[in-house]
Amino acid sequence: MILLYIIIALFLIYSCLMIYYWLGWKSIPDYAASISSPQTKISVIIPARNEEKNIGPLLQAIQEQTYPSSLFEVIVVDDHSSDATANIVQQFPAVKLIQLKEDGINSYKKKAIETGIAAAAGDLIVTTDADCLPSPNWLKTIAAFKEEKDSGFIVMPVNLTPFGRHRLAEGDANPSPLRGEGGNSLLSIFQKLDFMVLQGITGAAVYKKQLSMCNGANLAYEKNAFDKVNGFDGIDNIASGDDMLLMHKIWKAHPDKVHYLKSKEAIVSTQPMKTWKDFFNQRIRWASKARHYSDKSIILVLLLVYLFNLSFLALAIAGFFCHHYWIYLGGLWLAKTIIEFPFVYSVSSFFSKQFLMKYFFFFQPLHIFYTIVSGLFGQFGKYEWKGRRVR
Repeated sequence: MILLYIIIALFLIYSCLMIYYWLGWKSIPDYAASISSPQTKISVIIPARNEEKNIGPLLQAIQEQTYPSSLFEVIVVDDHSSDATANIVQQFPAVKLIQLKEDGINSYKKKAIETGIAAAAGDLIVTTDADCLPSPNWLKTIAAFKEEKDSGFIVMPVNLTPFGRHRLAEGDANPSPLRGEGGNSLLSIFQKLDFMVLQGITGAAVYKKQLSMCNGANLAYEKNAFDKVNGFDGIDNIASGDDMLLMHKIWKAHPDKVHYLKSKEAIVSTQPMKTWKDFFNQRIRWASKARHYSDKSIILVLLLVYLFNLSFLALAIAGFFCHHYWIYLGGLWLAKTIIEFPFVYSVSSFFSKQFLMKYFFFFQPLHIFYTIVSGLFGQFGKYEWKGRRVR
């Protein structure tokens, strides 16, 4: 019975957290630019490693931005690519290509971004990943928001959508998880749903000044703010964290200038992992940042979420000794789905992905499993990323 009391307590606290995220997300106003002709000079920094399949479409999409070309530059920092990435970048004369020379470091992405910023002429740094695609009004919306809010650090939404011939249309109401490894695969649909939840938590947390997450695929920050906190100094030995750990550094220097931009025009789309191995490596990489957080409240939230998910495993094991625990396990599965549903549905509406909600209940066991595994290996294990073994 002690186990049940502990799990009930965890569930009640977890429920309060989900309600907090739900209300936080709903309270974020949808941004509509009130400045028709922003004048901010922007430098778009793109770290890239072996991205020959993706870098061309991204650079083409940036060329098609509605923001005046005289007000932004694009800098691609090639991180020791062994494919045709650099050659493709050189086909875009307006894009500045820098090839990273340093080797034997633990955070190549931070070094690439830092190198790009050092060469940047813009006042506002915008970072994205080489496998992303922005909307045409992406830079225009960012610049207007920055000028209106006087932002020092802007967190923006990221959408998970496969590109090319496998792309799943936003209006596809009948995706089948049994059709290959493209946009409709089991892995792809699970990632869309999971990533969407993370985006909702990101928005709610940043808006409420909890600052528990952000994604380097879509960030903007003042170059002066980056320089003021000495860039990545102090976190440059950590493989991940070019996004959230930097956000915390800037937040400490400018506590009122970290904002979340909730706008469909500011969304960038990125691709899901193609294999389960890549997916777990990605999530382990993200989880590896947790032990470096200086904000104890974030650590407590992460611990709560981990222990709550771990309680499902505890009930499953206890069921072998008393079958009643398996009934409790089913009840907790249902209760978790019910308490999370309003929040997840609200986020899915923003991303026009309500059709994913029919999978929500059935993906809960998989979500619980990966949370336990990635949380554990993120703190104690190693992972492989971009062909490198990272500690």
